[in-house]
Amino acid sequence: MTTAAMDLRLAVISDGFPLWPLHIAKSSGLFAAEGVNVAITVTGSSAKQMELLDQGEFDIGIQLPDHVVRAVSHGSDIFAFMAPVHAADISLIAKPGMHSLADLSGRTIAVDGAKSGYALLLRRMLRAQGISDADCPLTEFGGTKERLDALTDGRADAAFINPPFDKKLLAKGFVRLTSTLEAFPDYPGPVAAARRDWAASHEEPLLRFVRAYRKAFAWIADQGNRDAAIKIACDRLPVDQEMAAAAWLDLSSRPAPVLCAAGLQQVVDVVWDSDGLPLPKPNADKFIDLRYLENAPLR
Repeated sequence: MTTAAMDLRLAVISDGFPLWPLHIAKSSGLFAAEGVNVAITVTGSSAKQMELLDQGEFDIGIQLPDHVVRAVSHGSDIFAFMAPVHAADISLIAKPGMHSLADLSGRTIAVDGAKSGYALLLRRMLRAQGISDADCPLTEFGGTKERLDALTDGRADAAFINPPFDKKLLAKGFVRLTSTLEAFPDYPGPVAAARRDWAASHEEPLLRFVRAYRKAFAWIADQGNRDAAIKIACDRLPVDQEMAAAAWLDLSSRPAPVLCAAGLQQVVDVVWDSDGLPLPKPNADKFIDLRYLENAPLR
């Protein structure tokens, strides 16, 4: 007797190459093989996504870890259980003629959200150069596409741009000032999160989701799946074959991303310092639970 697939409602803020494994798991049948049917919704807003996740409109959300830390600090029951995405080496791209972070004083910098993880990291970079928040306002434009548009049409002077789009800007004469991995090598990438009460009552579908997602990284790394992986990227994401092939070469050579308490503690530190939250600062264990990852070995 065939068991009916378990439905999962997944929220993502924006789509793009970092979520390639998600599309692999869905399009190649890995989710189906684990008996889960994953419905993906692009919310377009971190604030909206966290609110709807907390209200039970979604079962799982993929977002930067600072959103989870901040939500929990304000009483949310959400926790991070997996790293579904590598910490991207996101380039800080500026208009031609700029040469260093010091050149950003008095300029307009495009960000997704003024209190998002990468914006907070950018603030740290600028303060280290003696540039105050007042000297360099961060302007909210939205996701990668919106920031890219703002930079190319002149509304912004600099922006964090995800790969592989940063390379296209560099080819047009734009300048790379630094990157997230250069400045913060241990800072984690996006995390998958859920409510603790939902996870406790839906352990089986959650374990199946984790297992299928982990299998997607192994599937991508298989040379025999290269062409199929590139086709899925071109079908699902706003990329061409050349971009997809370059991204496959990078992703297939890397181990699956890992979520750990030490990395998340950096996120806690950034959020606590930037938001002025009351001490004592909590341990990272308050925001994660790795049991589901440990209980979903590949088979």
